[in-house]
Amino acid sequence: MLPLAYNVVYTSVIKHMELTGVLLCTFVQVDIIGVGCYSSKDLWTWKNEGVVLEAEEANETHDLHKSNVLERPKVIYNEKTGKYVMWMHIDDTNYTKAAVGIAVSDYPTGPFNYLHSKRPHGFESRDMTIFKDDDGVAYVVYSSEENSELHIGPLTEDYLDVTHVVRRILIGQHREAPALFKYQGTYYMITSGCTGWAPNEALAHAAESIMGPWETMGNPCIGGNKMFRQTTFFAQSTYVIPLTGLPGSFIFMADRWNPADLRNSRYVWLPLIVGGPADRPLDYDFGFPIWSRVSIYWHRKWRLPSGWSGLK
Repeated sequence: MLPLAYNVVYTSVIKHMELTGVLLCTFVQVDIIGVGCYSSKDLWTWKNEGVVLEAEEANETHDLHKSNVLERPKVIYNEKTGKYVMWMHIDDTNYTKAAVGIAVSDYPTGPFNYLHSKRPHGFESRDMTIFKDDDGVAYVVYSSEENSELHIGPLTEDYLDVTHVVRRILIGQHREAPALFKYQGTYYMITSGCTGWAPNEALAHAAESIMGPWETMGNPCIGGNKMFRQTTFFAQSTYVIPLTGLPGSFIFMADRWNPADLRNSRYVWLPLIVGGPADRPLDYDFGFPIWSRVSIYWHRKWRLPSGWSGLK
């Protein structure tokens, strides 16, 4: 299947400012149009497939009303049902709804039919992602408890709900924006700190089981100046995709937010390599393996490795 990229499409910008003490804060809200989709055979030339999940214009009580929040859409294919399933972060303008939304389609390019929203396992859910393992089992990972920890749990066989199984991970570490991937049987995850729209230092984590325990390995960013490395190159993790046929090679995908004009935010895609020793001792020494280092390399411009010929 062709690589597909999904993003949230925004329209008009509404701004207001609030004076708090001596600090002038600007808050930005953008109306949503829906979720857009792009396809590519080589990860270089992209075709705009249009809006595959449209916002609701009239019904103000609908989750997808244009004034609400729709973030971080992810799509996976279910071989058993033949459906493409989209999970996304659904919220209100005050970020108090804190839920996931689920939509389905017969085609990756839509149209997607929105089903409903819910709080997975009964907990708040904000920044989230889904991950499909080699055995076909899919998982949802989300920030919860006021973003102080991450929760992870398997989805049902049809990918339309969570099961009763859930594990709390990275408790009290205030991590968000999880991006999971797997290499040689080990699970890896890139996360962000919680600083609103402002960028911060990424951390890499690893586990033998996707349900944990997860160990923190340190900042994966390499290159650029110190400020770049401490701000994840002024971006925030969103997804990691493998380069098929090139073991240990991935693309780190991140959002470079523009809080003054969110609809003009941009993307940062950089090479990610798994290999070499981790640069931080383990938090605990209970016989955990020595993880391979995860490295994200800064480049202003870069090309895909010559050994990678694209997807058919």
